[in-house]
Amino acid sequence: MSEKILIIGACGQIGSELTFKLREEYGAKNVVASDISYSNLEVANSGNFEIVDAQDYASMKTCVEKHQIDTVYMMAAMLSATGEKYPMKAWDLNMSSLFNVLNLARAKFIKKVFWPSSIAVFGKTTPVDYTPQYTIMEPSTVYGITKQVGERWCEYYFNKYGVDVRSVRYPGIISWKTLPGGGTTDYAVDIYHKAITEGAFECFLKPDTKLPMMFMDDAIKATIDLMQAPPEAVKIRSSYNLAAISVTPEEMVKSIKKLRPDFKISYKPDYRQEIADTWPNSINDSYARQDWKWKHEFSLEAITKEMLKQLEKKYKNEKA
Repeated sequence: MSEKILIIGACGQIGSELTFKLREEYGAKNVVASDISYSNLEVANSGNFEIVDAQDYASMKTCVEKHQIDTVYMMAAMLSATGEKYPMKAWDLNMSSLFNVLNLARAKFIKKVFWPSSIAVFGKTTPVDYTPQYTIMEPSTVYGITKQVGERWCEYYFNKYGVDVRSVRYPGIISWKTLPGGGTTDYAVDIYHKAITEGAFECFLKPDTKLPMMFMDDAIKATIDLMQAPPEAVKIRSSYNLAAISVTPEEMVKSIKKLRPDFKISYKPDYRQEIADTWPNSINDSYARQDWKWKHEFSLEAITKEMLKQLEKKYKNEKA
């Protein structure tokens, strides 16, 4: 019998693309997408869709029982930049949604959980270069605090109750399919949109701000690879470091200019610069590569080429 999957937060940046990929792999009838509203009609209309409030345990449990769900991907969250504007809302959403899904697994309503962490768990005291799996974590954002605390609870539920929970620390995610969702690394998505639509971009980070990034296809692949790994291969139950490329806005601009020489850039750092300054330059993800054979595929050049190609096509179709 095929695995029955529920994605909570399926209308978000990662959730939406994860939904399409899981439906491709497991069959549309076996993957239920859910969110608090119909904010992404493409996702809502592509298969089973339920309105589920991630902060409402009863709502989640009803959906799980109705569709006989085995596996939950808990993708609902308030991201870093938005979380700084609404700290208590970010805390409430990010923590209660995690507890709800962990408690469903503890009560044996579901068998397996994916919950995403982030490089936001690190802080100013963390080694910035090739940040190790086990290191100092003193996050300075609400988002980072919720992710650090969440990691501890995931490991606790695994050790105490045997909950099969799995997690990765996502770096910045670059995607052409969905618009930015309120994260500090969102410039790396918006810059490609502006390269097509305006030929110019004002960056909210300094030109030499190096941050770990990853193309969406690699992020989805890592997520599914981890969830398909045998339980004995998953040796870390807090969250795995995950890495692909590390890049500055300046380097990104150079890669764009190779294909669009007239592209212009200006810099106007804002409050997101302070957040970025607390994050690593690069990540050591050797445990993920060793334990479940993680390997990224997209370089900066490959990302830029794909982003510009797909966005050019997208904007042309919208005009037609």
